[in-house]
Amino acid sequence: MKPTMREILERLQAWQAGGTEYALATVVGVRGSAPRDPGAAMAVSADGEVVGSVSGGCVEGAVYESAREVLETGEAVLETYGISDEAAFSVGLTCGGILDVLVQPVRAPLLPAGGDWPDVLASVSAGEPVAVATVVSGPAQVGATLAVWPDRTAGSLGVEGLDVAVVDDARGLLELGQTATRHYGAAGERRLDDVAVFVSSFTPPPQLLVFGAIDFAGAVARLGVFLGYRVTVCDARPVFATSKRFPDAHEVVCEWPHKFLERTATDARTVICVLTHDPKFDVPLLEVALRRPAFYIGAMGSRRTHEDRLQRLREVGMTEPEIARMSSPIGLDIGARSPEETAVSILAEVVSRRWGGTGQPLAQTDGRIHEVRPDQLAPAPTT
Repeated sequence: MKPTMREILERLQAWQAGGTEYALATVVGVRGSAPRDPGAAMAVSADGEVVGSVSGGCVEGAVYESAREVLETGEAVLETYGISDEAAFSVGLTCGGILDVLVQPVRAPLLPAGGDWPDVLASVSAGEPVAVATVVSGPAQVGATLAVWPDRTAGSLGVEGLDVAVVDDARGLLELGQTATRHYGAAGERRLDDVAVFVSSFTPPPQLLVFGAIDFAGAVARLGVFLGYRVTVCDARPVFATSKRFPDAHEVVCEWPHKFLERTATDARTVICVLTHDPKFDVPLLEVALRRPAFYIGAMGSRRTHEDRLQRLREVGMTEPEIARMSSPIGLDIGARSPEETAVSILAEVVSRRWGGTGQPLAQTDGRIHEVRPDQLAPAPTT
């Protein structure tokens, strides 16, 4: 397992509590067969203690020296280590590839240019979702940090427009538990490449539970993984519920769907797709699903199947508010026919519901494409 900030959190909190200054080195870019993914972290305290790793040992010595310099200067730096795979041994990154590592000084209570660091560490420790956006290159201050929670922000990247764009993207990445680098213009313009901002998300990926081991399930699983979900496919029929049939899913379970769901924890981000369209499977399953936390519960079937399903759910005692949580027939009306098109229809409805989209062509709507509430932004610093 790569050592992310979450893995070295206990030591960081101890340093923070004791007022110990330290440098935090984070992998923010990977090219080729580098040994660590973005988000891998290493920290060096003012007294020389080291925790974590950014390369499994290949360039830790160089990162250590850079961290010591950063602690002296108080300025964040972006370092690049490695060379192409063909000549890797000449540089020391023996597994090849190239690592971009951001090294930042942490001096209580703030990171450079913003970010309420103790609150960030506390949220990570408590399992509360938080994203940390940091400038890694461009005209903005390298190391400038903006912490983004679902309901608030702290710090600034120095330009209001850049903050607006980054907060929007950071919340999207946070929803999916994804870490990534995004590029913007100097004032946050889209489709420009002046400023690179690394967004590290600290939250487990949301679950996508797909019931019914049919061809549509395979397409939903593939698209779900692409969107950042942890995908489970479940079906009671052993001949169909196999990993070979669903290689993209993180987990394939052979069990009666309602029994599996009864023992599976769900939360307000969980997406449940019922694709069985067979009463003996989907009615007991929906009876469980509609009475537990979930962000989206959709059920596949024709209009006739939908009406029959509603009657059966009422017969087993489901209330109208419970039934109203179900999206059935599942998906948006985009004229989908194939399993892949149907998967797009289903996941498009999930995305639309998450962000309050209308499902209409943007050409037929007015106003901002991405609405921003006043409470989403912290004010830019004044000079």
